[in-house]
Amino acid sequence: MEYKFESSSLYVMRKLLSVLFLTLLLSIIVVSCKEVIEEQPDQKTFPGIEEYLSIDVNNLENYANQTLPNYYQNVNTNTPIGNPITNIGATLGRVLFYDKALSRNNSTSCASCHDQSLGFTDTALFSIGFEGGKTGAHSMRLANAQFYLGLDFFWDRRAPSLEAQTTEPIQDGVEMGFDESHGGLDALFDKMEALPYYPELFELSYGDAGITEERMQDAMAQFIRSMVSTNSRFDIGFADAFNPNAPGPGAGIGRPFANFSDQENQGKQLFLAPPQNGGAGCAGCHQAPSFSLDPNSRSNGLEASETTIFKSPSLKNVAMYGPYMHDGSLETLEDVVEHYNSGIQDGPALDNRLKPGGNLQRLNLSSEEKAALVAFLKTLDDEEIINDPKFSDPFKS
Repeated sequence: MEYKFESSSLYVMRKLLSVLFLTLLLSIIVVSCKEVIEEQPDQKTFPGIEEYLSIDVNNLENYANQTLPNYYQNVNTNTPIGNPITNIGATLGRVLFYDKALSRNNSTSCASCHDQSLGFTDTALFSIGFEGGKTGAHSMRLANAQFYLGLDFFWDRRAPSLEAQTTEPIQDGVEMGFDESHGGLDALFDKMEALPYYPELFELSYGDAGITEERMQDAMAQFIRSMVSTNSRFDIGFADAFNPNAPGPGAGIGRPFANFSDQENQGKQLFLAPPQNGGAGCAGCHQAPSFSLDPNSRSNGLEASETTIFKSPSLKNVAMYGPYMHDGSLETLEDVVEHYNSGIQDGPALDNRLKPGGNLQRLNLSSEEKAALVAFLKTLDDEEIINDPKFSDPFKS
C-alpha cells in the first residue's frame, strides 16, 4: 500500500487552520450560552409572595442602611449584636406586623392598633381586640424605638426587650387570641405554615422555612427598629444649627432654629432647660434628638400613690393624635403640659426629678409659656415616616 504524505509546511498550515476554526467555534458557543444565561437568569420564583404581597424580593426596600443625620453620630441604639437590621428580615417583620392572619379570627394585626397614618398609634382610648374586647393600655407610638436604651418595654416595662415585646400581643386573649387555652403559638405556627408566603419568607430570611417564635421576634423587632423619624421640622432646624464644636452641651441645639417661629424657639428653650434655670425640664427624661425616654426615668406622677414605673415612647409625632399617657387619660397636649406644670401626684414610684428638694414640682408656667411648649412639641411631627411606602401594608388588596 502506498501512502501519500503532505509536505511539513502544508501539514502545519492545516493544523493551524483547524485550531483557529475550533477556537472561533467555541467562542461563538460560549458567547451564545452566556447571552442565554443573561437573558434568562436562573432566579428562584416565590409564587406565594407574588400572589399575596406587593413585595419584589429581588428589589427590597432599604431598611438596613438608612442614613442618619450627623447630629445622631453619638446616639446609641438598643439593636443587639445578634439581630442587626437586614432588608429581608425587616421585610418579613413588615409582613408579620400587618398580617391579620396572626389573630385567631383573621381580624386583627399589630397595625390595627399601631396605624402608620396616625403615627403608629391609635386614636381610641383603648384599642379593640380580635373579638371586640378592649386592650389594657393605650397604644404606644413606635417611631425611634431603637433609641430607647432601657431593658424593658411596654408601658409597664414587663418585656425585657423589643424582641420579647413583639409576640406578647399575639398570645394575649384579648388582643389577638393565640393564648394557651387556644393552642398558643404552636397553633399559630400550624396556621402560618399553611400560608404559602411564610415558608418562602422564612427561607429567604433564615435559610430554611422553619417558623419559630424567636425568628418572628427578631424580624418584627428589625421592622420596628427601622422606623426612624428624622424628618420633622425640629430635625430640619437642628441640621442647620448643628455644630459639634459649639460651646456647651447640645452641639448647637440651644441656638434659635431659623425655621422656627419665636414661639417655637421659646418652647424649645423651655423644653431643654431645667426648672432651676427657668425651663420646664422636659429634656431631662425625653432626650433629644431622638426624644426617647431616659432609661432611668421613673413614674411621672399621673396618679397618687402610684407604684408602677411606666415607660413612655419617643415624643416624635406626639402632636399628631391623642390621647396621651398609658391610660389615655389626658386628651390634649395642653392637658399634658398642665399635668407637668401643676398636677404631679406623689407616690413611691415618682421620679425624684419631679420632687426637687422633697417638694412636688410646680413649674408655675405662664399661659404664654405653656402655649410655647405645645408649639414646640408640634415641631416633632414627621410627615415622611407616616407616608413612607416601606412602612405601609404590604398585602395586595
